[in-house]
Amino acid sequence: MSTTVRAGYMQTEVGMLPNEWRVKSLGEMSAISSGGTPSRGRSEYWNGAIPWITTSQIDFTEIDTANQFITAEGLQNSAARLLPPGTLLLALYGQGKTRGKVAVLAIFAATNQACAAIEVIRDVSASFLLHFLTSQYDSIRGMSNGGSQDNLNSRIVKSILVPLPTPAEQRAIAAALSDVDALLAKLNALVAKKRDLKQAAMQQLLAGQTRLPGFSGEWEVRPLASVVANLEAGVSVNSVEYGRPFGSGESCILKTSAIFDGHFDPEECKLIAQRDVSRARLSPRRDTIIISRMNTPNLVGEVGYVSEDFPTLCLPDRLWMTRFAPGADICARWLAYVLSSAHIKETIKGLATGTSGTMKNIGKSALLALQLQFPPGAEQTAIATVLSDIDAELVALEARREKTRALKQGMMQELLTGRIRLV
Repeated sequence: MSTTVRAGYMQTEVGMLPNEWRVKSLGEMSAISSGGTPSRGRSEYWNGAIPWITTSQIDFTEIDTANQFITAEGLQNSAARLLPPGTLLLALYGQGKTRGKVAVLAIFAATNQACAAIEVIRDVSASFLLHFLTSQYDSIRGMSNGGSQDNLNSRIVKSILVPLPTPAEQRAIAAALSDVDALLAKLNALVAKKRDLKQAAMQQLLAGQTRLPGFSGEWEVRPLASVVANLEAGVSVNSVEYGRPFGSGESCILKTSAIFDGHFDPEECKLIAQRDVSRARLSPRRDTIIISRMNTPNLVGEVGYVSEDFPTLCLPDRLWMTRFAPGADICARWLAYVLSSAHIKETIKGLATGTSGTMKNIGKSALLALQLQFPPGAEQTAIATVLSDIDAELVALEARREKTRALKQGMMQELLTGRIRLV
């Protein structure tokens, strides 16, 4: 089927591009090399003044410092070489999703052999190329060699095709995308600052180190059982694959990942197999807390506050839901913050037992015996309100950040293919 070519555009091996653009391989526009590692057995090669970069630092950003340093002697006696600022680094292999990531050096540095150094020629913007390679992360990973460990190599990197605008348009595109990156960096800093503020507020307010205006008097230390009459678990059921089961109106079973750090995510669920729908029971109810009684060592004991009823969702047997004692003077949201605070979370994890290194269990009686400091109900509610307000601000910042990321993705798709022109 023929594709209509827009006026002023041409069809190329990478798609439709403006007539002024060219398609070149990365090997045609840059010198590509890899680094090396000085012998670990020679102490005189290490802890010097030369920054030495590994793939663990490559993460689509600018690299302006190093985690390790080598000496001039180590540089001379290895395949590593000193690279100038502006050199792009591409991870040839590494743990997890490292392979295919790119970054740009802001300092003179050497690298190990898992980093491909890309030194661009004149009239090619390193910043433009960084944005382009970032946009091609998934496809670059798909070019990897197979075998026992997927990896990239210099031949593959050199073969990457790049739609190349004029130098002026490269600079304009890079400037526009860098402006969005700067905004993302500011939002990341704001999110981090807000998270730190929340942690400090939790530490001060939940321990009674700081009291809100209008409250005084001693807090009472008593067991969790004084307010929780029972912890009820659901049942295990078979599930089936379904795109986005939550909101479908069908019965769903929660995943253990539905609760984390005091929060509850109803979308973390699976569709219940039709033959098991009648067996499922115990739906999350408003103003309760869900607790992970069985999970990995790092996640066992996680809690989540439920703010509304979810009649189409059901709990598995690995999750408990709280049943509060009649007349208990308790704010469930406050209790969720307490149980997810760093100190109490570690205490709860310490209650977990089991011989498996991958799965731990918490006994009901052990958890209910947990000793906590209880302020009066009115003070619990006031503390929960302060922390909830911070959470709401954090959610708003994170949503703004996600929208900005989506905006950048859209800009990259349009600008790096010439569908939208800046010059």
